[in-house]
Amino acid sequence: MMQWIYLTLTVLGSVFPLAQFVPWLSVHALDLPLLLAQALQTRIAAFAWADVLFSALTVTAFAAYEGPRRRVRAWWLPVICTVTIGPSCGLPLFLFLRERAVLGR
Repeated sequence: MMQWIYLTLTVLGSVFPLAQFVPWLSVHALDLPLLLAQALQTRIAAFAWADVLFSALTVTAFAAYEGPRRRVRAWWLPVICTVTIGPSCGLPLFLFLRERAVLGR
């Protein structure tokens, strides 16, 4: 049961952030100086980005440690998703893969 909840959260954790980023990207292309300027424009924006970055670091460390230990196949895929989409995608994807490994599927 939990594996399907994790999979649903993976999809939602991809769709919601990308729904904000893709329109910005279509207007500004990959303007990294502008992205950084807007990310740090206010304290609340900087807070949100700091939270995302530290969450991404935590998800990456967790997957890199727990994945091989639990024999999770493709444990590196959530790391790639965390870096490219965000921890809202990477963490539930890793939990989905880990749940499948624990259940022996």
